[in-house]
Amino acid sequence: MNQTTIKQPATVAGDTTPAATLRVTEIFFSLQGETSRVGLPTVFVRLTGCPLRCGYCDTAYAFHGGESLALTTIIDRVAAYGARHVTLTGGEPLAQKHALVLLRQLADTGYSVSLETSGALDVSEVDVRISKILDLKTPGSGESARNLWANLDHLTPHDEIKFVLCDEQDYIWAREQLQARRLAALCPVLFSPVHGQLEPRQLAEWILRDQLPVRFQVQLHKLLWGEVPGH
Repeated sequence: MNQTTIKQPATVAGDTTPAATLRVTEIFFSLQGETSRVGLPTVFVRLTGCPLRCGYCDTAYAFHGGESLALTTIIDRVAAYGARHVTLTGGEPLAQKHALVLLRQLADTGYSVSLETSGALDVSEVDVRISKILDLKTPGSGESARNLWANLDHLTPHDEIKFVLCDEQDYIWAREQLQARRLAALCPVLFSPVHGQLEPRQLAEWILRDQLPVRFQVQLHKLLWGEVPGH
């Protein structure tokens, strides 16, 4: 990022103090592996903790532990990479109350920011400048009952809905949600196969057969680096 464009984060009365902290599992620089931002150099801030336990979860190491960091420290570490794009992820980042403040401060500083959230927690208070990536849970995840469908009312065209699919039953369920809830009219919709479980070509063929208005995606970072954390 051109350092001349970076501004100091604004202090929002009542919701942050110099002592405000978040528990962070890792902060790292990589290529965005998913969403419409795929391939873009991005700083990832992975927060610790998640109330869900999806059967295919690939970041279980973020459920516990982590390091308590001041918001100012997090922003300083992000700035050190000199990138324009930042993704707040987890775990489930919205499970920590100061995540909303960090998102706002990152946007105030001039970054292009995306939030990866499970869709099980309320997104209505997320700053409108943030691109929300809402990961709706399928039956195969074991957590579909946790979907907070009211979140759909708070999506804008620069947000995205993601379905991670385990098998054909998940695909059929996601197709039904797509059509019944008219999801493609809200924002871009992504269909992604569970890595190592659903053959990507099979999912691609289903999408083409049914002429679905969705974006097929695979996890670029796993193609490049496998299951190594921090990529």
